[in-house]
Amino acid sequence: MNEKEKLLETLAQQEEELWFGTFTNEDALTLGMLLITRAKEAGHAVTIDITRGGQQLFHLALEGTGPDNDQWIIRKNRVVYRFHKSSFRVGRILDAAGMTLEEKYYVDSTQFSAHGGAFPVRVKGVGVVGTVTVSGLAQEDDHEFVVATLRNFLGSRAS
Repeated sequence: MNEKEKLLETLAQQEEELWFGTFTNEDALTLGMLLITRAKEAGHAVTIDITRGGQQLFHLALEGTGPDNDQWIIRKNRVVYRFHKSSFRVGRILDAAGMTLEEKYYVDSTQFSAHGGAFPVRVKGVGVVGTVTVSGLAQEDDHEFVVATLRNFLGSRAS
């Protein structure tokens, strides 16, 4: 198995691992506050966004971000809602195929972005209901920041 295949396997495993039992507005607020705390502790200048059913439940732009981060979030979220996979995973699938979003799926890259940072909110028995998205770091770092925070959040709920 080559490096690209290993990464794709890891990304698929993350999505299988990180499921919610329920996902309420209060959950979005708690998760959003955790993302803020962790971003500030790490000195990350990021914009954080959480949606459910296309409704924005949480959004905060930390110092050092700008309007472009909001546009990245919108475009990454569209990828998650369309493909029900993390935006980073879709990007890595395209990279492995040597294709762009436009070539493979006929979607406009000004409207969709398969760069890391948007992760699906999956509820057991339901499926994808929303997104948790970060913009401001390198795409791999945006993705890993979201995944690590989701693990922490879901782990604390299980305790």
